[in-house]
Amino acid sequence: MNGLTLAQLRSIDAVVSEGSLQAAALRLGRTHPTLHTAIINVERQIGFPLFDRTGYRMVLTPAGEAFLARARRVLTEMADLQVYAAQLAAGEESELRVVIGDLSPLPEMLQLLRGFFDGRPATRLHLQFAAISGPWELLLEDRTDLILHHVDQSDPRFETITLRPVRLIPVAAPNFLPFPIEEASPERMREMVQCVIRDSAQNLPERSYYVIEGARTCTVSDQLMKKEVILQSLGWGHMPDFLVDAELREGRLISLANGYFGGGVIELVAARRSGRAHGPAASALWRLLQASAASTLSGKP
Repeated sequence: MNGLTLAQLRSIDAVVSEGSLQAAALRLGRTHPTLHTAIINVERQIGFPLFDRTGYRMVLTPAGEAFLARARRVLTEMADLQVYAAQLAAGEESELRVVIGDLSPLPEMLQLLRGFFDGRPATRLHLQFAAISGPWELLLEDRTDLILHHVDQSDPRFETITLRPVRLIPVAAPNFLPFPIEEASPERMREMVQCVIRDSAQNLPERSYYVIEGARTCTVSDQLMKKEVILQSLGWGHMPDFLVDAELREGRLISLANGYFGGGVIELVAARRSGRAHGPAASALWRLLQASAASTLSGKP
């Protein structure tokens, strides 16, 4: 088989994506006959038919489906390579987009970002804050380069660096409950107002964590507002450890952990899309995060 060209692979992809030779030819700026000939030439080169032509419309054969799947990976990788080459030619990116999730310790994350961007005046930081599944949506829709949040690390769409564990603790103000903590069952807590964070995602299914079904809720947009609501005895809820450790020590908040409510632990990670081209600045930030994570795990300051 002689070497195939990217133009040939794009022709096959266009025919399948557009649904017909005519529409594909229009998209590619070619004539119907030349595109038809190009597809036949590809089939001759590879030695098997890509399309079943017995029906009204051209349909991929099983071998054609397998071939197209591999061809699309090649086209994606080539597009990423072209982007990466352009980034290298232009120098470091003019902007890096970073999303900090609602379970990230802000002072720690912002200090790390400041140290990085202080040394890169040519690259501007575009910073966003998002909650629940909002960071995932922004990353999956390519509206950000990096998120600092928790993700499903078995998802092959994400490349991750584990940064630190975050404990989620059920808390309330000391006089919030009208009964002992030991009696705080889901049934009894359903009578109490539960403070929850609004999911900032717009296109993903809405998610919630630790929410008691049927309970009265108070919805807020971020963890700091949620903490203040709980401190003022307007509700109870699960909070990340780094935000409530001091209040728990001082007695301004109490843990509701018992046999029913144990809280949980999530892994805070840095995540980016796998299989994507990343420019020089984005790659340097990724290496810094890797070094920071390695230092934390080894116990080094």
